[in-house]
Amino acid sequence: MRLRVGLFALLLALLAGAASRGEGGRAPMFEIEGPIGPATADYIARGFADLAATDARLVILRIDTPGGLDTSMREIVRTVLASPVPVVGWVGPAGARAASAGAFILMSTHLAAMAPGTNVGAATPVALGGLPGGPSPDGEQEGEGTDGGGRRPGLMDKALEDAAAYMRSLARLRGRNVEWAERFVREARSLSAEEAREFGIVDLLAADLDELLARLDGRTVILAGRERVLRTADLEVVTVAPDWRARLLAILTNPNVAYILLLVGIYGIILEFYSPGLTGPGVIGAISLLLALYALHVLPVSYAGLALVLLGAGLLVAELFVGGFGVLGLAGIAALVMGGVMLMERDVPGFAVSLWLVGGVAAGGGTLLMAAGWMVARSRLRRVEIGPERFPHERATVLRWRGGEGEVRLRGEVWRARGPLDLAPGTPVEVIGREGLVLEVRPLPDGSRGSQG
Repeated sequence: MRLRVGLFALLLALLAGAASRGEGGRAPMFEIEGPIGPATADYIARGFADLAATDARLVILRIDTPGGLDTSMREIVRTVLASPVPVVGWVGPAGARAASAGAFILMSTHLAAMAPGTNVGAATPVALGGLPGGPSPDGEQEGEGTDGGGRRPGLMDKALEDAAAYMRSLARLRGRNVEWAERFVREARSLSAEEAREFGIVDLLAADLDELLARLDGRTVILAGRERVLRTADLEVVTVAPDWRARLLAILTNPNVAYILLLVGIYGIILEFYSPGLTGPGVIGAISLLLALYALHVLPVSYAGLALVLLGAGLLVAELFVGGFGVLGLAGIAALVMGGVMLMERDVPGFAVSLWLVGGVAAGGGTLLMAAGWMVARSRLRRVEIGPERFPHERATVLRWRGGEGEVRLRGEVWRARGPLDLAPGTPVEVIGREGLVLEVRPLPDGSRGSQG
């Protein structure tokens, strides 16, 4: 009897262990670090597309970002909202932040968590592409299309209202504090982790991943309209690294790389036009220019800065063909520098061209221009090397001579010459003139030797 009870207990333990192992699985973790751009959105979208083919029970978004592009943020939010498995947003570790676009992404997750020492908020949209900073002037009559104060809303008013409504809808969808979520947008407010938990912006605090999984265990989320209880105690967290496409896109959409590709494209095409037939500069320039235009298409570009860069390229081309004594070249370099500084909208965190890079372009272009000017000035001071003007003061060697005329060797060439009546073969002479194909020569002073023989 005791043996049967023992075997039965052992069987129950084995079944419990199997059931426990069956509750396990994987929790892929995607890391949103640095500025949010097209590369980040592509990384998240492609990673979430593979979730259905895995045994993922939960997805973790680790967020540490100063913000980024609105279009990329909205693409990530759409991906999260369409996720087939629960998504948990975690701002961590300590010192991380979910600012601006990161606040929207955190708000879209099924459960939101933060580590102590982190913050969230400051999600007010900024003006891009030359949008006006405020509404139109006062004084218009109140009526259709006005804001009730006698003025028409400006483009930034529209952007602000759109962002605020988007944040409210996400907060209401996830059952979070709608009022404070909207204040993130309208007042650029930011909260610490403890304040966010107190005001109902996040669901829990967790210092690390182990604590996060422990506190998530047993919580209920709404997925596809149904309640789902999370079993996270024994989940295996697997970090999903960006694939080659996301890494390549991250390189191309780096503002500094885009600026360099733009310059390489411009200079390559200039060199190809200046020296047709080289092929290499033209091909490299065209490829670089296409890659740069793709990067600029998805980046927050200032069109005034782009126009200055193109103007600078045009002035450099004009300097090559017109010869403006360096004036057009200097103006072109100045336009490239000013355009480089203005090329990317500096209001978007992480999307500005490095001033060190712009300074290097200016220094390099100025150095090349000065070197070209120095070589031109030096060439003007050199003796003439070709044409009739090169013969005076050249030195030659007598080959044959009789009666005041004969033949001399000049720079490997044999010339007819005339001069003094008596010159011995091998005598060094100096050319003093030329008449047709006959050189006028005279003996060198005593002690001088000719350089030609």
